[in-house]
Amino acid sequence: RVLRAVVDLDSLGERSIMVDCDVLQADGGTRAAAITGASIALQQAQQRWLRSGLIEKPFLKDSVAAISVGVMKGEPLLDLNFDEDCMIDGDFNFVLTKSGNIVEIQGTAEQSLISWTDFDRLKKLAVDGTVQIFATVDELFVTKEKKSMKTSLFSLQNRLNAVSVSDESH
Repeated sequence: RVLRAVVDLDSLGERSIMVDCDVLQADGGTRAAAITGASIALQQAQQRWLRSGLIEKPFLKDSVAAISVGVMKGEPLLDLNFDEDCMIDGDFNFVLTKSGNIVEIQGTAEQSLISWTDFDRLKKLAVDGTVQIFATVDELFVTKEKKSMKTSLFSLQNRLNAVSVSDESH
Protein backbone atom coordinates (compact mmCIF):
# COMPACT_ATOMS: atom_id res chain seq x y z
CA ARG A 1 0.00 0.00 0.00
CA VAL A 2 2.73 2.51 0.90
CA LEU A 3 4.50 2.02 -2.43
CA ARG A 4 1.57 3.28 -4.51
CA ALA A 5 2.31 6.85 -3.49
CA VAL A 6 5.67 6.82 -5.31
CA VAL A 7 4.66 4.94 -8.47
CA ASP A 8 3.56 6.83 -11.57
CA LEU A 9 0.80 4.43 -12.59
CA ASP A 10 0.23 6.19 -15.94
CA SER A 11 3.80 5.49 -17.05
CA LEU A 12 3.23 1.75 -16.54
CA GLY A 13 0.47 1.63 -19.11
CA GLU A 14 -1.32 -1.70 -19.07
CA ARG A 15 1.31 -3.36 -16.88
CA SER A 16 0.82 -4.49 -13.30
CA ILE A 17 3.45 -4.94 -10.65
CA MET A 18 2.83 -7.13 -7.65
CA VAL A 19 5.20 -6.81 -4.71
CA ASP A 20 4.43 -9.36 -2.02
CA CYS A 21 6.05 -9.12 1.41
CA ASP A 22 4.86 -11.54 4.03
CA VAL A 23 5.64 -10.34 7.55
CA LEU A 24 5.24 -13.47 9.63
CA GLN A 25 6.08 -11.91 12.98
CA ALA A 26 5.31 -8.19 13.01
CA ASP A 27 7.39 -7.01 15.92
CA GLY A 28 10.40 -4.78 16.14
CA GLY A 29 11.39 -3.44 12.74
CA THR A 30 10.20 -6.37 10.58
CA ARG A 31 7.37 -4.48 8.87
CA ALA A 32 9.68 -1.52 8.24
CA ALA A 33 12.35 -3.80 6.77
CA ALA A 34 9.76 -5.42 4.48
CA ILE A 35 8.63 -2.03 3.18
CA THR A 36 12.20 -0.93 2.52
CA GLY A 37 12.98 -4.24 0.81
CA ALA A 38 9.90 -3.91 -1.40
CA SER A 39 11.00 -0.42 -2.42
CA ILE A 40 14.44 -1.75 -3.34
CA ALA A 41 12.81 -4.55 -5.37
CA LEU A 42 10.82 -1.93 -7.31
CA GLN A 43 13.99 0.06 -7.99
CA GLN A 44 15.70 -3.06 -9.31
CA ALA A 45 12.71 -3.89 -11.52
CA GLN A 46 12.68 -0.36 -12.89
CA GLN A 47 16.42 -0.48 -13.73
CA ARG A 48 16.06 -3.87 -15.42
CA TRP A 49 13.03 -2.76 -17.45
CA LEU A 50 14.70 0.47 -18.52
CA ARG A 51 17.85 -1.41 -19.65
CA SER A 52 15.82 -4.00 -21.56
CA GLY A 53 13.63 -1.37 -23.23
CA LEU A 54 10.43 -2.72 -21.69
CA ILE A 55 9.70 0.80 -20.42
CA GLU A 56 10.92 4.10 -21.82
CA LYS A 57 10.92 6.22 -18.68
CA PRO A 58 11.13 5.56 -14.94
CA PHE A 59 7.86 4.74 -13.18
CA LEU A 60 9.14 5.61 -9.69
CA LYS A 61 8.62 9.21 -8.63
CA ASP A 62 10.66 8.71 -5.44
CA SER A 63 12.18 6.05 -3.21
CA VAL A 64 10.68 4.80 0.06
CA ALA A 65 12.31 3.63 3.27
CA ALA A 66 10.72 2.68 6.58
CA ILE A 67 12.15 2.61 10.09
CA SER A 68 10.84 1.85 13.55
CA VAL A 69 11.53 4.16 16.49
CA GLY A 70 10.46 4.14 20.10
CA VAL A 71 10.85 5.59 23.56
CA MET A 72 11.98 3.43 26.48
CA LYS A 73 12.35 5.07 29.89
CA GLY A 74 12.69 8.46 28.24
CA GLU A 75 15.37 7.34 25.77
CA PRO A 76 14.68 7.37 22.02
CA LEU A 77 15.60 4.15 20.17
CA LEU A 78 16.08 3.53 16.46
CA ASP A 79 15.26 0.29 14.62
CA LEU A 80 13.69 -1.63 17.47
CA ASN A 81 14.47 -5.29 17.99
CA PHE A 82 12.04 -7.83 19.47
CA ASP A 83 13.13 -7.36 23.10
CA GLU A 84 12.90 -3.57 22.87
CA ASP A 85 9.54 -3.75 21.13
CA CYS A 86 8.12 -5.87 23.97
CA MET A 87 9.20 -3.41 26.67
CA ILE A 88 8.83 -0.09 24.85
CA ASP A 89 6.87 2.84 26.30
CA GLY A 90 5.70 3.82 22.84
CA ASP A 91 6.71 3.13 19.27
CA PHE A 92 6.26 4.45 15.76
CA ASN A 93 6.88 3.29 12.23
CA PHE A 94 7.85 6.05 9.83
CA VAL A 95 7.66 5.52 6.06
CA LEU A 96 9.43 8.39 4.35
CA THR A 97 10.55 9.26 0.84
CA LYS A 98 14.08 10.04 -0.21
CA SER A 99 12.96 13.60 -0.98
CA GLY A 100 11.87 13.96 2.65
CA ASN A 101 8.11 13.56 2.38
CA ILE A 102 5.86 11.45 4.58
CA VAL A 103 4.12 8.37 3.21
CA GLU A 104 2.93 6.98 6.55
CA ILE A 105 3.41 7.43 10.27
CA GLN A 106 1.92 4.82 12.57
CA GLY A 107 2.38 4.82 16.32
CA THR A 108 1.08 3.85 19.71
CA ALA A 109 1.71 4.61 23.36
CA GLU A 110 2.26 1.20 24.93
CA GLN A 111 3.41 1.53 28.55
CA SER A 112 3.13 5.29 29.06
CA LEU A 113 2.07 8.43 27.25
CA ILE A 114 4.32 10.03 24.65
CA SER A 115 4.96 13.76 24.89
CA TRP A 116 5.20 16.02 21.85
CA THR A 117 8.85 16.58 22.78
CA ASP A 118 9.46 12.81 22.65
CA PHE A 119 7.58 12.62 19.35
CA ASP A 120 9.78 15.37 17.87
CA ARG A 121 12.90 13.48 19.02
CA LEU A 122 11.56 10.28 17.46
CA LYS A 123 10.71 12.08 14.23
CA LYS A 124 14.28 13.41 13.97
CA LEU A 125 15.69 9.97 14.73
CA ALA A 126 13.45 8.41 12.06
CA VAL A 127 14.44 11.02 9.46
CA ASP A 128 18.15 10.51 10.24
CA GLY A 129 17.70 6.72 10.11
CA THR A 130 16.00 6.78 6.71
CA VAL A 131 18.72 9.10 5.37
CA GLN A 132 21.23 6.40 6.38
CA ILE A 133 19.11 3.72 4.70
CA PHE A 134 18.91 5.71 1.45
CA ALA A 135 22.68 6.30 1.50
CA THR A 136 23.33 2.57 1.99
CA VAL A 137 20.91 1.59 -0.79
CA ASP A 138 22.43 4.17 -3.16
CA GLU A 139 25.89 2.82 -2.39
CA LEU A 140 24.72 -0.73 -3.12
CA PHE A 141 23.19 0.31 -6.45
CA VAL A 142 26.34 2.22 -7.46
CA THR A 143 28.52 -0.76 -6.47
CA LYS A 144 26.24 -3.11 -8.41
CA GLU A 145 26.35 -0.84 -11.47
CA LYS A 146 30.15 -0.61 -11.27
CA LYS A 147 30.43 -4.40 -11.02
CA SER A 148 28.01 -4.76 -13.92
CA MET A 149 30.01 -2.26 -15.97
CA LYS A 150 33.30 -3.99 -15.09
CA THR A 151 31.82 -7.35 -16.08
CA SER A 152 30.52 -5.87 -19.34
CA LEU A 153 33.85 -4.19 -20.11
CA PHE A 154 35.75 -7.38 -19.25
CA SER A 155 33.41 -9.40 -21.48
CA LEU A 156 33.77 -6.86 -24.31
CA GLN A 157 37.57 -6.87 -23.94
CA ASN A 158 37.61 -10.68 -24.08
CA ARG A 159 35.47 -10.63 -27.23
CA LEU A 160 37.72 -8.04 -28.84
CA ASN A 161 40.79 -10.06 -27.89
CA ALA A 162 39.18 -13.18 -29.35
CA VAL A 163 38.41 -11.30 -32.59
CA SER A 164 41.96 -9.94 -32.86
CA VAL A 165 43.43 -13.38 -32.17
CA SER A 166 41.25 -14.95 -34.83
CA ASP A 167 42.11 -12.12 -37.29
CA GLU A 168 45.83 -12.70 -36.70
CA SER A 169 45.43 -16.40 -37.34
CA HIS A 170 44.12 -15.83 -40.88
